[in-house]
Amino acid sequence: KAIVMLPATHDTASAVLAAPLSGQTPYISSGTWSLLGVEQNAAHTDTSAMEVGYSNEGSVNKSFRFQINIMGLWMIQQVRHELDDKYSFAQLAEMAKANPVDIEINVNDQAFFAPKSMIDVINKAAGRELSVGEMAYVIYKNLARCYDSSLKALEEVTGEKYETLNIIGGGSQNKFLNVLTKEHTGKKVIAGPAEGTALGNLMMQMVGLGDIESVKAGREIIKNSFDIYEV
Repeated sequence: KAIVMLPATHDTASAVLAAPLSGQTPYISSGTWSLLGVEQNAAHTDTSAMEVGYSNEGSVNKSFRFQINIMGLWMIQQVRHELDDKYSFAQLAEMAKANPVDIEINVNDQAFFAPKSMIDVINKAAGRELSVGEMAYVIYKNLARCYDSSLKALEEVTGEKYETLNIIGGGSQNKFLNVLTKEHTGKKVIAGPAEGTALGNLMMQMVGLGDIESVKAGREIIKNSFDIYEV
């Protein structure tokens, strides 16, 4: 006879449950795409939320994730692939750090979602041909800018001023992007865990079985057991 436990059944919902959140503080589930939001006790259905592109997704205990889907590491993944995967993500981050350029692009532009050549559309948006390091920097810098504007919109809609931003998922391992995010948002940035979805899923199974008392207790266990650090 099998015991069946129903965790948060969406990957982002599980990942957010693994985040070391203190109360209702914002998060970025960072991977191919970025999902930025905050846990809330009720859905936001007002016009202001709709106008800035935020939506409501259900989570455990009848809570909601009030969040927005924005660009993530898709752009750098595609650039790396076009370069025959000759550079690791760590190398690309180091090259970006060494080649800062003051170029602003809108990373949420539809042109970046499924181009034949990501390199070509980035060069076009930048107005010139970029080196690999410059291109990586432009991507990371403008992702951080996007995170900042999306976080400001979140604060306007919720009426809250947040001090901390939690970055979870695979993208939390990009220390250079984390630093840029801290610089642009002015928030205390907490990075990790990287394997958020698996951990959040497992945690809710253990909560359901009574092995862990609550989500709060489970988050504390995860915080003390995995690589989580302040940027």
